[in-house]
Amino acid sequence: MLDTSEAAPEPTEQPVGPADDGRSRPALDLLIWDAPNIDMTLSTVIGARPTAASRPRFDAIAAWFVEGAGGVGGDGAADAPDVEACVFANIPPQPGSLQRWVEALRGFGYSVFARPKSQPDDDIDQDMLDHIAVRGRSHRLRRLVVFSGDGRNFAEPLEDLARQGTEVVVVAFSEVAGYAIGSDLLEFIDIEDVPGAFVEPLDRVRLDALPPDGAWLRPTRSLRDFVAAFTARRGG
Repeated sequence: MLDTSEAAPEPTEQPVGPADDGRSRPALDLLIWDAPNIDMTLSTVIGARPTAASRPRFDAIAAWFVEGAGGVGGDGAADAPDVEACVFANIPPQPGSLQRWVEALRGFGYSVFARPKSQPDDDIDQDMLDHIAVRGRSHRLRRLVVFSGDGRNFAEPLEDLARQGTEVVVVAFSEVAGYAIGSDLLEFIDIEDVPGAFVEPLDRVRLDALPPDGAWLRPTRSLRDFVAAFTARRGG
């Protein structure tokens, strides 16, 4: 696991030039977790506030990620990549139980970037992209695994990295990750397909895994609640 204490300062490394094709830098498998997006989209796909039983298991996800990098010992390969996993989170003024959550993540081997959320539009997307850029200068990004369904901010930069030779994997919910599913450059994995990611199957119906006889997809919002909000937006 990398020491990420040097991730915050502006990188001093020079961009890769003709004499540096990246092979002189250590290889790295990097995991980026967009906590606000995954939490929001989880609520959307199950139509309810997530509980402890319906939240993803970061220990199992860490094991899956490291296995993809050659396992705990790198399968003994001299060229096994370094591994780094980072969770990016917005922290409200009253964090409540988030302190325990952050400490649990650190105990699992994740670095956590925490930014105060004082305004509704405060976000951490640029912080994630900046960290990917920092690691792209200090290391040769062999594999980048991004847990986010946010195509607006990630589609273009992730596809650019894929064109440069990085294996880019997007892990999210298929209901909200059209940007990755439809891309010829990005690999997509539904988060529920990561082994052990959830204690129990989520209460959802996936369009990519429908039963032969079809399935009902119940509303995620009351019809009356929706119409009330719709009417209010139209000025009553």
